[in-house]
Amino acid sequence: MTVLKILQYPDPRLRTVARKVETFDADLQKIIDDMFETHYNSENCAALAATQLDIKNPPHITVIDFSPKKDQPLCLINGEIISREGEMHEEEGCMSVGEAGAIYEKVKRALKIKVRAHNREGKTVEFEAEGFMAKCIQHELDHLDGKLFIDRLSSLKRQRLLKKLNKSRE
Repeated sequence: MTVLKILQYPDPRLRTVARKVETFDADLQKIIDDMFETHYNSENCAALAATQLDIKNPPHITVIDFSPKKDQPLCLINGEIISREGEMHEEEGCMSVGEAGAIYEKVKRALKIKVRAHNREGKTVEFEAEGFMAKCIQHELDHLDGKLFIDRLSSLKRQRLLKKLNKSRE
């Protein structure tokens, strides 16, 4: 397995829209394994989307595991949110925005979602998620659509965050 490079804002590849997965072959399994390897080797990482990584023509895949022992891997392929309920307004960070996701800002998300996706074997799964898991899935699916959490901020908050980000890089 390989640890992949995590792209950093403002890398234009972070705006890539992921390609839908149609073939669940050995090449896809290697990408998933490499994504989990990268995830587990990154400090403070709850999840990663393929579009955050140095992958050519990234597939529509996200890997998630924020369990304390990192022993509850979840892989969503071609994931989509089919219903949303409620609202939460909580801090979010991102492995691609600031050193190891050190920059946070409050983002509005649905409190509860219903998700449809394929697992790594290609089987369709449907489930509900709420709270942190719902926030995490929404964040990652945004990535796969070429969006970052900073796109969900007001222009004033985004400008302040980017100023903070630029200062941290000096």
